[in-house]
Amino acid sequence: MARRFNRVAFVASVTPEAQEALASLTETYPSAAPEEADVIVALGGDGLMLQTLHRFLGSAMPIYGMNKGTVGFLMNEFREDGLLERLEQAERSVVHPLLMVARDIDGIAHTARAINEVSMLRQTYQAAKLTINIDSHVRLPELIADGVLVATPAGSTAYNLSVNGPILPLNAPLLALTPISAFRPRRWRGALLPDHAKIQIDVIEPEIRPVSAVADHTEFRSISQIQVSMDRSVDLVMLHDPGHNLDERILREQFGP
Repeated sequence: MARRFNRVAFVASVTPEAQEALASLTETYPSAAPEEADVIVALGGDGLMLQTLHRFLGSAMPIYGMNKGTVGFLMNEFREDGLLERLEQAERSVVHPLLMVARDIDGIAHTARAINEVSMLRQTYQAAKLTINIDSHVRLPELIADGVLVATPAGSTAYNLSVNGPILPLNAPLLALTPISAFRPRRWRGALLPDHAKIQIDVIEPEIRPVSAVADHTEFRSISQIQVSMDRSVDLVMLHDPGHNLDERILREQFGP
């Protein structure tokens, strides 16, 4: 029977554990250059998975992660044996990134994509003052907070969860809009938005209260406005062992310790 994946490429984080696993796997299995492969096996933690997804953004290249890092929510368990069989049996999870267009105080536009979240963060001791527009309607005239973030379902268990945002099932057509240490309005805990929403966040007094905008690991400083929407033109493909896909992991996160 023909295999789905005949050419496997390996990438790894710089940690000794990941590099040791890389050396062992490349000795055990034939490998190809990432640009010539049918599948990428990423060895590390969630940070490496995000880097690898960004690296192959737009290619629809399937990524199979094995955990050799600290946090491995997006990763499969590391095992050296039976890798080719695991790849054949793996289930696909397809997600779409967020597209962020950030305009700085000089009027220059910056573009980046985020797989987990787009966040706005105060740059100094002064709290940020933000106005939130959804689909061209002002929904919150003034949020005073350390910041605010927009998370995808795949990213809802990352930074979003750490600031008490909701966990979203992977297939939910939703985005989480979550404040970071909100001061006013005191009782506002965020909102769930349809994933087709067009989100615009304006900074009030951006010169006095400077704010940065971050799309995953890409940061722009002294921002006056961001616009965020889901980019459905880009498919991000992750592979997971049967019974351990992202839907199952998100459910476990909600009921686990």
